Amino acid sequence: MSSRKKVLLKVIILGDSGVGKTSLMNQYVNKKFSNQYKATIGADFLTKEVMVDDRLVTMQIWDTAGQERFQSLGVAFYRGADSCVLVFDATVAKTFENINSWRDEFLIQAGPPDPDNFPFVVIANKIDLEPQRVVPQKRALAWCKAKGNIPYFECSAKDGTNVEQAFQTIARNALGKEEDTPFNTGTGITEFPDEPQPKKNGGCCG
Repeated sequence: MSSRKKVLLKVIILGDSGVGKTSLMNQYVNKKFSNQYKATIGADFLTKEVMVDDRLVTMQIWDTAGQERFQSLGVAFYRGADSCVLVFDATVAKTFENINSWRDEFLIQAGPPDPDNFPFVVIANKIDLEPQRVVPQKRALAWCKAKGNIPYFECSAKDGTNVEQAFQTIARNALGKEEDTPFNTGTGITEFPDEPQPKKNGGCCG
């Protein structure tokens, strides 16, 4: 039986202000949604432990502010990221148009060693508001394909649609990146040696 490694993954969520970055993070980590909108100032992160293909993964999910005036705070938060999630609001066309800029900004600030193969994931949020939708799935998929087949998910932070699946893919892709560059100490992935763990009732639950 292979030894189980504990891995820390740093995940950055980017996108315009109001697209639901904080709500997606809260839905995934805490299974909670609030209709109260409050702009995130600076950056904040939540952590969640998950099992991915027999590996215990601690996801450290960073929510950086989407407003231009906070963008200059980003450099330190981008550094060492293992995955980047680009979020847009399916009911606001401009937020989709801007994910290209967010992707470019991330690559400039984070400076990953292999930018062409860095594990991005794109999330269309607020799909529960289908009647107000203005960004067709086809258009979003075409953009993802043009950027190297970036995984794409249609989610609702409000009702939880596809949120779990999106973050599982985020973790799996980040782990794949780590396996491609096992000796690269600059990836931001921290591995801890196995230690005997006290037995707990039940297993990991999402």
